[in-house]
Amino acid sequence: MSDDGSSTETSAGHLRNAARALGAVDYEAARTGLLHHLELWVPDLRAARPRWQWLLGALGYEQFQSWDNGVSYRLGPTYIVLEQSPALIEGSHERRRAGLNHLAFHAGSRPDPDQLV
Repeated sequence: MSDDGSSTETSAGHLRNAARALGAVDYEAARTGLLHHLELWVPDLRAARPRWQWLLGALGYEQFQSWDNGVSYRLGPTYIVLEQSPALIEGSHERRRAGLNHLAFHAGSRPDPDQLV
């Protein structure tokens, strides 16, 4: 806590504490309906990795696995995969097409997201 009584803990700290607290919960009952994992196919893993690593790290994710064409980051029971798949077809993502429009992460209290950008 700071002198004015507000929390000085970062969003990553909040999320790490929440993930630790989940360790005492019955995962089978508690995780039903939660996101298990998200796999993002990228055209260039070397370019995508630093773009995602800073954000996921700030949100409390830690690197989980790494292989030639991919890497995963985990927070509690959820993980996010970045993969440069050989099955990827040409073309860029357009959020107005059918499919995924955007991802939104919880990032702590209101000032915490502002600190990320």
